[in-house]
Amino acid sequence: MTTDKPLHTSRHKGGSGNRWLRLRRVSDRRSLCIVTGVLNSYSRLISFCLGYRTGLRVPRLAGAFVLFAGLFSGQIFAQTTIKVAAASDLQPVMPAFAYAYEKKTGVKLSVSFGSSATLAEQIVNGAPFDVFLGADFVFPEKVVAAGLAATPAPLRYAKGTLVLFTRKDSGFNPLHMEALTDSKVTKVAVADQFQAPFGRAAYAAMNKLDLMKAVGPKLVSAPNVAQTAQFVVSGNAQMGFVSLTLASSPQMKEIGNYVLVPKAYPEILQYGVVMKNAEHKAEATAFLDWVRSSEVQDKLKDFGLEPVDTH
Repeated sequence: MTTDKPLHTSRHKGGSGNRWLRLRRVSDRRSLCIVTGVLNSYSRLISFCLGYRTGLRVPRLAGAFVLFAGLFSGQIFAQTTIKVAAASDLQPVMPAFAYAYEKKTGVKLSVSFGSSATLAEQIVNGAPFDVFLGADFVFPEKVVAAGLAATPAPLRYAKGTLVLFTRKDSGFNPLHMEALTDSKVTKVAVADQFQAPFGRAAYAAMNKLDLMKAVGPKLVSAPNVAQTAQFVVSGNAQMGFVSLTLASSPQMKEIGNYVLVPKAYPEILQYGVVMKNAEHKAEATAFLDWVRSSEVQDKLKDFGLEPVDTH
């Protein structure tokens, strides 16, 4: 078992034997810039999320990585890097995927994170991604409709869960949904419902639970679900609707606590597509097939995702 002492990427120097995935920036200036990496000498990864004025680090540490790494070995494709566009809720998940998949195949992942809408728009406008992992069906379907996907329809790979998150020093511990209507709560963060599927789910839940009249005036909008979490962590909002993948990550659990939002929202079924003209189409197809495989599906709950029927 590895330790929980964080690694510091800012001091990494070339020639050390460490191999880092390339930094990818989405063009939307509001989106997060993420670095994910694979270090040969450590059986874990760290992903850093930088946004607006406050940097939020959300690592997915050793335990889950070891579970994934233990499943796979060998190499199929050598010295290849797949460019992945991933919805923001996958920010704590992709480092483990990157580590396990490189361990299995030798293929590296270069990952860009953003709202599903932003990433889909970039792909339609010519961004050279190989794979798009969205947070719903709608935005991957836009890529299919544009004639850019290798398959006639998006492929399901996971189901997301919506939670309400707050800092431990907010005074709401344990946290309950009723806290949203407390007069001491003046700002509640939520992702843009037109850009981010988790934002759409949050609005659906608030409407179904008759909370919009009380909570609506308190809402502050973020461009994606990871930025929503950052609003809460930085103190710019007292609570926020985020994904379970984010809220259950080790560092977020140190900072705050969460409660599952009642299932008063449509299922957050997450879909992916491989690009028809992907630079590494065969490797990209193999990667998405791997994410949808039973070996990976059986481990999704460790990361705050639910397995789905991929047949």
